[in-house]
Formats: sequence, C-alpha cells, structure tokens
Amino acid sequence: MNRTSVFDAVRRLLGRGFRQSEVDALDRALDEATGMATENRNGMQHKVSQRGIDLIKRFEGCARVRRDGLVEAYPDPGTGGAPWTIGWGATGAGIGPGTVWTQAQCDARLERDIARHAEDVAQALGNAPTTQAQFDALLSFHYNTGAIARATLTKHHLARDHEAATAEFARWNRAGGQIMRGLVRRRDEEARLYRSSDRMNAG
Repeated sequence: MNRTSVFDAVRRLLGRGFRQSEVDALDRALDEATGMATENRNGMQHKVSQRGIDLIKRFEGCARVRRDGLVEAYPDPGTGGAPWTIGWGATGAGIGPGTVWTQAQCDARLERDIARHAEDVAQALGNAPTTQAQFDALLSFHYNTGAIARATLTKHHLARDHEAATAEFARWNRAGGQIMRGLVRRRDEEARLYRSSDRMNAG
C-alpha cells in the first residue's frame, strides 16, 4: 500500500494539513487494515517496521519478471523443483510451473504473508521483551524458514539470552541439504539487525 497517496487523498478531502494526532490515528488505521500490526493473546502489540519489510523484500526479491510485466513462478534453488515460488517468496497451493501473476498480485500477497507471519512471531514471543529490531529480524527469519515456533533461536530469545539467539541465525543456512550463499547472507543480515538493539541499549 502506498501510504503517501492515502495521506494526500485525505488531506485533499479535509482541505488542510494534518495535526500530529490525526497522523498517528491514520497510521494506526492503515496498520490494522493492512495487517501490519498484530497482537498476541496477552495484548502485547507487535508491528513490523519498514526496515523489516525492506529486509524481506531485499532477500526474497521479485524474480522472473517477464518483458510484458507479468511475474512467473520459479523452482526452489535448493531442490530444483518444489516448492515453486512466485513474487516475493510466495509458495503454496496453486503455485507451480506456468503460474503467472501481475505485480499487483505479488504485492498484495506479500502484505498478507507478512501479516500472517507477524502473527506467528507475536504468538511465539508472548510477553518476552522484544525490541523493534529484534521483531523485524525474527519476522524475516520466520518468513523464510517457517520455524519460529520450534527454533532454538526462539527459546534463547524467550530466555533473554540474546547472544546465544544471535549465534543461532547462522545455523539456518541450508536448502535441499546444501549450504546456500544467499541464505548465509540473509542470516548474517538478520543477526546483525537482531543484535543492533543491544548495542543501542548499551549506549
């Protein structure tokens, strides 16, 4: 969703600029509408930041864009087959050889997938103290692996052993039994983001 266009449209309707309270209220409404904010069973709200979204998009990419602007599905690089992927890392029923989407379909699916994975991460973390950087890093990790509920990484985070949690990212670097350079780079970026909050807090 292009928030700038939404804000511009509302500003034109009002015939004036926004007060800060109105900006905050509209931001919250857009978060809820797009699923970018989620709440766990204990009422703690977690919201993915633009930095987290950008991290996911950078590593997922939106590959196989054809000359006509449509996007094709491609095989998993680790297996050379299933799971077939399209757009920003979308997999699942109906995605296979020959699947073609528009860019708008890819972007809409990304929003839904981020919302779904953010809810998973929020539930796994419960009330554990979690900075924005940590949440974004864990969301990117889960978006790629689907492992937030079972990973030792999560157990270390819940125990507030952030050093051990940071070290766990590097273990998730394989696809189809092979170490993938792209996964090594992604885990390194996620670990760097995860621990960045510790450095800021320490200062």
